[in-house]
Amino acid sequence: MKILVTGALGHIGSKLIRLLPQQFDNVEIIMIDNLSTQRYCSLFDLSGTARYSFVESNVKTVDWQRALRGVDAVVHLAALTDAAGTADKPEMVHQNNFESTKLLADACLASDVPLIFPSSTSVYGSQSELVDENCGDLQPQSPYAECKIKEENYIIALSQKGLKAVVCRLGTIYGISSGMRFHTAVNKFCWQAVMNQPVTVWETALNQKRPYLALEDCCNALSWIIQNQLYSGMVYNIVSNNFTVQNVLDEIRHHKPLLNVELVQHKIMNQLSYEVVSEKFCATGFGFQGKLSTGIADTISLLKNSNR
Repeated sequence: MKILVTGALGHIGSKLIRLLPQQFDNVEIIMIDNLSTQRYCSLFDLSGTARYSFVESNVKTVDWQRALRGVDAVVHLAALTDAAGTADKPEMVHQNNFESTKLLADACLASDVPLIFPSSTSVYGSQSELVDENCGDLQPQSPYAECKIKEENYIIALSQKGLKAVVCRLGTIYGISSGMRFHTAVNKFCWQAVMNQPVTVWETALNQKRPYLALEDCCNALSWIIQNQLYSGMVYNIVSNNFTVQNVLDEIRHHKPLLNVELVQHKIMNQLSYEVVSEKFCATGFGFQGKLSTGIADTISLLKNSNR
């Protein structure tokens, strides 16, 4: 088995490249990352049971005809992922995310290599009811989410021309990895709490429900797709649970009782509650195991001695 992972040193990628050798015998993993975030530590202490090769490159500059030779699956994780930080930079998001995905999808079609594309549940935006993949009223509220829809549509269109592909709408990731990031809700709140900083919550968000995804569930789901060759052009929600921000804060308070919460404003904070269901993916035989309490405990445990 030969698997290529773009954005391999990031939050999800650094966990995935360590999990794959546990799921596949004699696996070969090609890791592509431009090192823009300098996560060199994601390459430390990789499994000795896999064959790894690292390519420092932007997705747009890779020789894909050569890179895809003999590859059994591509997991395309490379992207700008900070929705709040890129709220006023739609052109940058398009040029980086959509153009890279388009190039890679075209190359996968030409080389007959399956493509796993992680999208985001943020494409749903404000919804008054539980939503599944059949939701026809997508209401993205950031350039990041708007671009994800455009990428999804391109991949689905190519799947009708023969591309083996799957689109995974991931909930907000929480959990630890070698290349973990701290600009998403749960991890950011844990960081602020341990550093005795005010936990900054968007003013309208405290009691809003949102979909979350344990990092281990995420990586196991990606591995499940490869194992079961779920490449029929389907869209799947990949979500461990739906929680309110208050639920997250209450869990952090088990570890940091004197939590200081500060309500703040942000240009994309008007997003209302929405809950996402994953029954369609569970129907393939997959079971979600992640727990918010474990993810928060693990994250705070990593940081606990950094500010005593």
